[in-house]
Amino acid sequence: MRPPGPGPLGPPRFVALGDSLTEGVGDPVGGGAWRGWAALLADGLSEEPATFTNLAVSGAQTRDVLERQLPAALDLRPGLVSVVVGVNDTLRCTFDIQAVAARLDRVYAACTEHGAVLLTACLPDPGRMLGLPAALADPLARRQRAVNTVVHALSERYGALHLHACEGEWTTDRALWSADRLHPGERGHRQLALRFHALLAEHGLATGPAPSAEPEFPAPAKAASLWWLATAGTGWVARRCTDLLPQLLTLAADELRHRARGTSARLDLRASAAVSAALAALSVVERADAA
Repeated sequence: MRPPGPGPLGPPRFVALGDSLTEGVGDPVGGGAWRGWAALLADGLSEEPATFTNLAVSGAQTRDVLERQLPAALDLRPGLVSVVVGVNDTLRCTFDIQAVAARLDRVYAACTEHGAVLLTACLPDPGRMLGLPAALADPLARRQRAVNTVVHALSERYGALHLHACEGEWTTDRALWSADRLHPGERGHRQLALRFHALLAEHGLATGPAPSAEPEFPAPAKAASLWWLATAGTGWVARRCTDLLPQLLTLAADELRHRARGTSARLDLRASAAVSAALAALSVVERADAA
């Protein structure tokens, strides 16, 4: 795998695509600005400062990355592109794993066709992170597993450097997460940056110093965190889940009905079949294009 391409004066060009996780929500640096794992990673890509552009936007779905962020990224001719997205798709009533797979396939293909090294990650499901009751959390978990399965398959297809971040101690260590439970705090963002740096260094693509695991800023006081959650944080969640709520209640009722009948496995099989169909559809398109 080739190293990230140089910028105008030599340093690597790194462009980050995605949603609020990559935008840096949970890692404030003052003045209402966010930093986040991608900015921390950029500082350690080489001995010279990388040319870094963060195009990630809070609330972005795979459609936003494909239609808005990707064209802007390709104009910058990056040598390294991170694409971490999908959670917001699972929080919408319009969730369609086949559409998610098709969009990610086009994004990954465009990045690699333009010669960029591709960074990807799978993520924990929002229902578990929010601590929702099982009947509500399980449908969301099923959706996130579907997205993660697609990300795994496409990352392998396009030779991406993939970070398996959907489980492990970092998802359960409350010290690494912000008050809303959906975004890492500074410590969590630093853990992501460290893990991405290690992955790149393993392939000879990160030659600068690894990000520090220790926070630069003091952790927000509990009262400040609760105030943020009660104001901005709660609004953030509400804006992304309002259209899902009626459907989620229907999904929860279906979940409880299958559980009572002892047929919950059917829901898992249905989700697995949808993922298989989505990936098979991409293979059909690929064969048609090759022909």
